[in-house]
Amino acid sequence: MEPVVGATPKVVRSEEEWRAQLNPAEFAVLRQAGTERPWTGEYTETKTEGLYECRACGAELFRSDTKFDSHCGWPSFFSPLAGDAVILREDRALGMKRVEVLCATCHSHLGHVFEGEGYPTPTDQRYCINSISLKLVPSE
Repeated sequence: MEPVVGATPKVVRSEEEWRAQLNPAEFAVLRQAGTERPWTGEYTETKTEGLYECRACGAELFRSDTKFDSHCGWPSFFSPLAGDAVILREDRALGMKRVEVLCATCHSHLGHVFEGEGYPTPTDQRYCINSISLKLVPSE
């Protein structure tokens, strides 16, 4: 995965350290910008209230009250947490122009964000995030 230009992650590990911490599927998505198959992730249809953290570093990323049913096969959020929870960068892989979403703390790949799709959300954005990139911490 290409490093983020102009930003240094707060959590830095070698490739070997990431491989030791993450299982092969997590490593493929989080550290190699892969994508899990649609409708296979554990949080695609979850309605549990809580906070979604980065599976790689534990940084807080999204709240369940911003999650919505987009019926796209991956968990969708209309906004990350306020501040600098995520980094957005242009992604021209696969012959498309998209916007990649990365964890601002460890620069792990989370998914992509799309705009102007007509969902009835406050931001008109869909943060399409791989379940495997997240860990849900339920509210008490």
